Amino acid sequence: MKSLFLKIFLSYWVAQALFMFLAILVTLAMRPQREFAGFEAQGSKILSEAVQAYQSGGNNGVHNYLRGVRDSQHLRAYLFNDQGQELTGRVLPDWAERVAAGKTWTADTIWGRLRPLQFLRQSLTAADGRRYTLVMELPPGQPALFGPHGVPGLGIMIGLLSSGLVCFFLARYLTSPVVRLRAATQKLASGDLTARAGAPGFRRHDEMAGLVRDFDSMAERLEMLVKAQSRLLNDISHELRSPLARLNVALALARQRTGPAAESALDRAERESERLNEMIGRLLTIARLESDDTMQEFPVDLSELVVEIARDADFEAQAGNSRVEVAAGEECLVMGDPSLLHSAIENVVRNATRYTREGTTVHVELEREGLDRPEAVVRVTDSGPGVPEDSLDKMFRPFYRIDDARGRRTGGVGLGLAITLRAIRLHGGSVQAHNLPGGGLMVEMRVPLAVSKPEKADLVDALPEVGKHS
Repeated sequence: MKSLFLKIFLSYWVAQALFMFLAILVTLAMRPQREFAGFEAQGSKILSEAVQAYQSGGNNGVHNYLRGVRDSQHLRAYLFNDQGQELTGRVLPDWAERVAAGKTWTADTIWGRLRPLQFLRQSLTAADGRRYTLVMELPPGQPALFGPHGVPGLGIMIGLLSSGLVCFFLARYLTSPVVRLRAATQKLASGDLTARAGAPGFRRHDEMAGLVRDFDSMAERLEMLVKAQSRLLNDISHELRSPLARLNVALALARQRTGPAAESALDRAERESERLNEMIGRLLTIARLESDDTMQEFPVDLSELVVEIARDADFEAQAGNSRVEVAAGEECLVMGDPSLLHSAIENVVRNATRYTREGTTVHVELEREGLDRPEAVVRVTDSGPGVPEDSLDKMFRPFYRIDDARGRRTGGVGLGLAITLRAIRLHGGSVQAHNLPGGGLMVEMRVPLAVSKPEKADLVDALPEVGKHS
């Protein structure tokens, strides 16, 4: 069993049932000298008198005596000697033979009292050294453990059900904070910093309630720190824009006032300035995506968007002797921000063209999947070296690079895929990366479709020109 609730519930319930069973056995062991003392005394008297009747009158004497007992006390009794022979000479019923042979539980045994009493067996060693055994059928309606004067079966059933109900609520009470903690932890791990486990009910002040409160305090503090970091990143990025703009002006003036000898140095400074400007822009994008979960939504046809991105990437990839092929025949309409979607998909396609082997082709596919919750699925596949398995999830973190040499060679700083992940999640989708068996990497982006296919024509006229948002 993997469920903590089931473990606590079943263990408590089994313990309650065991306690009840032991209590019944103890009660049973204490009863012989109280409730069954009368039957034992009566049986001892009949046995003693039957032996005396046999010794004085033989078979006829004991026969007449036991017949008188039957007529007066309504008790059927039979006397056996030590060789197992019945001394009255009567035809024995089956129960008398079984009781005399010890094959049936009787009132003188513990387990015989688990049901209404029917038979009694007692033995006596006479003065002549012979041993006699009396078996006797008790009148109906005698007390038993599970009977009118014992523990009723309905009472046991009620006890089991009530103990099970108590154990159920006890297990629920103990495990409910753990369930809330687990749900809040999963939300927090997925990026929802507003996730809280919630205050425990019934004014709990035990250790589990303290753990829930500590978790909520931790989550609140973590949210504050992340938001402060995001604000700091946003503020620094904005502040860097002003000196960077002045640096570009200074570079333009330096070109006018210097000769050809300084041209290469100025070109290098301009490239680094452009790279810094691009990085600042990406930082601002990430800060905006992390600090604001709202966006303006428009109907966007992903098929046109993917084709445009692939066409531009194919033109740029020709410099590295590679190609970009696209398969996006079916229109897929989603609701979202066209610029964010463009940036998210473009970052993945450009990343694939950087790392694919020379002379290979990057494949971009778009298709619809799902019936109840249809999704647009964009798959970008390259033929590069792939990514270590332990880096497949880390590669979507800001500033994460698999190795520094690879980053210096491509000029990336580890922000493109981070923007992709946040932009797709903002649209209610998901991003996953997989290594291909034959080599290469496939990045899969899923975005929920806005409308079903028959309703798509109603929104076609509202589509913006996605090319203007790149």
